[in-house]
Amino acid sequence: MNKTALFCDGTEGYVYPPEPKESELVTFRFRTAKDDVDRVGLVTSADTYVMEKECTQGEFDYYTFETRLGEEPFRYCFEVQSGTEKYYYGRCGISREILEYYNFVVVPGFSTPDWAKGAVMYQIFTDRFYNGDKSNDVETNEYYYIGDYSQRVTNWDKYPASMGVREFYGGDLQGVMDKLDYLQDLGVEVVYFNPLFVSPSNHKYDIQDYDYIDPHYGKIVDDGGEVLPNGVTDNSQATKYKKRTTGLKNLEASNELFIKLVEELHRRGMKVILDGVFNHCGSFNKWMDRERIYEGEEDYEPGAYVSADSPYRSYFRFFKEGPENWPYNGNYDGWWGHDTLPKLNYEDSVKLENYILYIGRKWVSPPYNVDGWRLDVAADLGRSNEYNHEFWQKFRRAVKDANPNALILAEHYGDPSDWLKGDEWDTVMNYDAFMEPVTWFLTGMEKHSDEAREELLGNIDNFIGSMAHHMSNMLTPSLQVAMNELSNHDHSRFLTRTNHMVGRVEHLGPEAANEYVNKAVMREAVVMQMTWVGAPTVYYGDEAGVCGFTDPDNRRTYPWGHEDQELIAFHKEAIRIHKEHPALKTGSLKILGGEENILSYARFKGHDRIIVVINNRSERAEVKVPVWEAEIPIKCRMKRLLYSYKDGYTTEYEEYLVEDGEVVANMGPHSALVLGMRNEEDHDWLYIL
Repeated sequence: MNKTALFCDGTEGYVYPPEPKESELVTFRFRTAKDDVDRVGLVTSADTYVMEKECTQGEFDYYTFETRLGEEPFRYCFEVQSGTEKYYYGRCGISREILEYYNFVVVPGFSTPDWAKGAVMYQIFTDRFYNGDKSNDVETNEYYYIGDYSQRVTNWDKYPASMGVREFYGGDLQGVMDKLDYLQDLGVEVVYFNPLFVSPSNHKYDIQDYDYIDPHYGKIVDDGGEVLPNGVTDNSQATKYKKRTTGLKNLEASNELFIKLVEELHRRGMKVILDGVFNHCGSFNKWMDRERIYEGEEDYEPGAYVSADSPYRSYFRFFKEGPENWPYNGNYDGWWGHDTLPKLNYEDSVKLENYILYIGRKWVSPPYNVDGWRLDVAADLGRSNEYNHEFWQKFRRAVKDANPNALILAEHYGDPSDWLKGDEWDTVMNYDAFMEPVTWFLTGMEKHSDEAREELLGNIDNFIGSMAHHMSNMLTPSLQVAMNELSNHDHSRFLTRTNHMVGRVEHLGPEAANEYVNKAVMREAVVMQMTWVGAPTVYYGDEAGVCGFTDPDNRRTYPWGHEDQELIAFHKEAIRIHKEHPALKTGSLKILGGEENILSYARFKGHDRIIVVINNRSERAEVKVPVWEAEIPIKCRMKRLLYSYKDGYTTEYEEYLVEDGEVVANMGPHSALVLGMRNEEDHDWLYIL
């Protein structure tokens, strides 16, 4: 039996319709080599169903089985027999016995938004992107937070301070508006914002008010008050900050600016994802008001820190509840013990739960019309797994009822399968099945630059095994919208990982992050990012050559005026190719081969077939790629579309030949090859990367 010809991956070519509804008739498909097997069966827990040969195309036979699904998840694998040989085929490929853990799964009624499948996303840490309105900049001494005063940074190119949570460079929503032509020219389809709601930090994962965009990012139309004098740390006297962040004129003007930004993004055919921080809020939050920002303000009820009679007291878990502990009761539960991050007490407050569900609906509904949520530390919400799942089921219903096309994307480390059963999250930030395997394979570095493991650099078995295992933990619709990042606000910049320096900025200094980087390896990673299953997500500035160790160094400003223009141009080419090919949005994935530091794989859908070849070695390599496994003709011609190599890249035309189903690629050090093939039978161009 030709085992390399056996194939199914649960995508549209092998499950149709790919996202079936309850009680819908579904066709399952399986591929073998032509005239090579005696019998193919679809195996469920109930029975084994004989599949019928549907057709022969090229070198392959295709077998189908049709059935009507019920309401429950449909789990299956395939049994393939030729003479005395018998194999099973599941999510991780061929096995001698049934491995139920790796069975294919279809959940009737579960779908993810089509716009998000393979969408090119761009993550913006707003304070560091572009300052479009200097009148809303945070002032030095505007307030006091975590041991020091707020700081206005006037040098855009300054490296972030090691404890830079309260330093602000002035980036804002007007700055994003000003740079929309740049994002559109780059090829961005979705903008994901780190939190935008009122908050005292630059990262804004300590929400002060979920109902409004922070005026420091939005509009300050009613300014005044005073900054804190040196030596004064009582924020109840921070009258400028209070006026800016609690005054309804500023809050409403900021929401209006956000509405205009979303409308403009939509006009350009782009989508918007907001960051939802619902596990905890901030000590400045109007419900807690530890800083007494809202105390005595006529438009606000007293916070739970201020008064035992606060309407928000049940929103938090107080360890000392006697009346003698108020006013100013600081004995509350903080996330990971941080008193600046009060953990929200859902189990004891239906009112809180209903309000957060309202917030979930509010921002995906008119007039805001946001297209999705990214959920911060989503698995931590609540005090038990049982409640956590119950809440996210409610959240999904609330959001999808308000906007059926909204994406629900969670931050999660580890196996997400308990939340990805069709009734909670749509997908996750794809650490396990993208960022980590790619980083280990191409750099041998841990994603924080905290560790180097030489045995994982170029380790093809680890890469393939990790990818297969972790991808099997996600349903196909979830995989197709998973956020595939090389860098983000929580980890070192990928370009810095290419220098193999272990450590953090406080020990090595910021300049070390820029030294000995390998842009050729970065380009290899970008090719993989733009051709793997999921939604490729560029962290602002990665495309322009920004470096940095893990946070806060990874939150450097975008280098306007001194960008790496060649790297930007390369991103544009890779993004263009990604967007032009349906196979890269929802096509099948098949690993074609690999050895130490060398990888080749295919993406294919109908006549659109793509091959990716990576040479991560520091010397040249001749790579034979069995492209026939991607349903590419045994003999045909190809053209070069893009070739990235040690010193740059080229798009100059060059022809190659496929002989006996293989193409031989002579790869330079740290290179990625992009080829296109002409199919003489149907006269379509097929691209090979």
